[in-house]
Amino acid sequence: MSRHPDMPLVLASASPRRMELLAQIGVVPDETVPADIPETPRKGELPRQLALRLSREKALSVARSRPGTAILAADTVVACGRRILPKPADAAQARLCLERLSGRSHMVYGGICLVASGATRSRLVVTRVVFKRLSVDEIDSYLASGEWHGKAGAYAIQGRAATFVRRLNGSYSNVVGLGLYETARLLAGHRLAPSP
Repeated sequence: MSRHPDMPLVLASASPRRMELLAQIGVVPDETVPADIPETPRKGELPRQLALRLSREKALSVARSRPGTAILAADTVVACGRRILPKPADAAQARLCLERLSGRSHMVYGGICLVASGATRSRLVVTRVVFKRLSVDEIDSYLASGEWHGKAGAYAIQGRAATFVRRLNGSYSNVVGLGLYETARLLAGHRLAPSP
C-alpha cells in the first residue's frame, strides 16, 4: 500500500526514541512538533487514564496548528499499582523511582493517539515489567550513567537498565516509548503506513 499522497504525517514529540521506533516500521514523519502541555496527573486519575488523556491532548494541541495533516502523539506512564512514577527532576528523585521498582513488577502504559481526516482514534498498550532486586551499587552506577534523564520511571529499557529486567509480558516497544503494532494499525487505516 502506498503512502497517502495528500496527508503529511506530523509526530507530536521530540523523542528520538519514537523517531527510531517509527523508522523500524518504515514510517518517517514529515515533521516533528513537540506538544507543550502540562503533564501533571489529575486528582484520582489512574495511570491508564493519564496515558490516554495526555496522548490525546498532545495530538489535539498540535492538530490545531497543523490543519490538513495527520498528527500522531504518544505518552508513556510507568506505575507501581496506582502510583504513577515521574520523569525525575533530579538524581534523588530518580533514586526513589529505582528503589520503588527494585524487586517488583510494574506496569508501563502507552497511550497512542492519531488525529486524521476529522477523526481522533486512541489506543492503550499495557506491558508488565518485573525488575530484579537492585543493589545500592547498581542504582549508583545507573544514576551516574545519566540514562534516567527524561525517562518515565527513571529508566531506559533499551540501555543499561535492560540488565534489570527479569521478565516482560507484552510489548517491548511500548516500554521504549511507542507500541509499534498498535501504531502501525492506526497509521495503516489512513494509508500512512504499510498494513501490519
